[in-house]
Amino acid sequence: MNTYTFLLLLNFAGWAMLFCPAVIAGNSIQISQEHFNNLGITMGKLEPVKQIPVLTAPAKVVIPSAHEYIVSASQAGLITKLNASIGDNVKKGDVLAQLNSPDLLSMQRLYLKAVSDMQLGSLSYRRDKKLLEDGVIAERRWQETRSQYNAFVSEVNEHKQLLEIAGMTASEIDHLRRTRQLSGQLNVHAPISGTVIERMAVAGERIDILAPLYRIANLDELWLEINIPHERIGSIKVGDQVLVENTLVSAEITLLGQSVNPENQTLLARAKIKGHQTAVRAGQNINTEIIQASENAVFKVPNGAIAQNEGKSFIFIRNQDGFKVSPITVVGKQGEESIISGDFTGNEDIAIKGAVALKANWLGLGSAE
Repeated sequence: MNTYTFLLLLNFAGWAMLFCPAVIAGNSIQISQEHFNNLGITMGKLEPVKQIPVLTAPAKVVIPSAHEYIVSASQAGLITKLNASIGDNVKKGDVLAQLNSPDLLSMQRLYLKAVSDMQLGSLSYRRDKKLLEDGVIAERRWQETRSQYNAFVSEVNEHKQLLEIAGMTASEIDHLRRTRQLSGQLNVHAPISGTVIERMAVAGERIDILAPLYRIANLDELWLEINIPHERIGSIKVGDQVLVENTLVSAEITLLGQSVNPENQTLLARAKIKGHQTAVRAGQNINTEIIQASENAVFKVPNGAIAQNEGKSFIFIRNQDGFKVSPITVVGKQGEESIISGDFTGNEDIAIKGAVALKANWLGLGSAE
């Protein structure tokens, strides 16, 4: 080796010591405190978590079918009054609308006629029963009288039930029986306590029998209908938790559909929202995240704490000489954070900022993300 070559090597070594203060040894980085401070590294802890995000999917907020009712007119007639508007909270039995119905008058007349026939039949029934006990009449006549009276009773019950189907309450029918005053006014009552979701008629409108007037729903319980891509069906199960984007609302999957929608190749998953809340509304389209309980130890770290190299992920764990480069598996992401697993105790100090600079030192000067 001549003098010129020796001087070149000595000069190169000097520059390397100046610009490469971190010593790299396999999966570890030896770094001085001064160089550590210059790199602007921020330390943090692994945050243990018990749940893993599995899938993000769109969903629609729906009302359970058993909690939704269409209130319809049980008789044809003219709407004279509507008492409820969209958004109103109503109680079971409240009068939602009033109608004038000529058909109701006919039904009331037939009911009162059946009541009169039954009352007359009752007199014959009691009379012949007494005559039979005294031995005045034959058994056959008593059987005929009793049969006729039972027919009158059945007819009264039939017309009473028809009035109930028409929309009259038991108290209204009892009032009709006592006063014998016919009235064509029909009150339409709320079948449940809930909220008026839709109004489908206006006052002054003449409607046919069974014409819809209102849609009422009990909003104390809501469901999410989630569209799961068919290729992810195997990763979702009943009992998984569902989080609604940008809210504190959570739900639990209670049903997985048995067929795939041929139009978009998705499977319907139903989730029940926990508790009564107002952060979401029926009919709303939202984004959801499905998460599962983890059987293995997993941890949450900022995305900036993770370095990528040759398709693999790593984090930098602080030790007495510098940093240990530890391989990890990213099992899920939640916004600006990732859920990872690896060979950890959970007490490690990791670099949550400055991972890019550490990666450059690990791979050699000039390396970058």
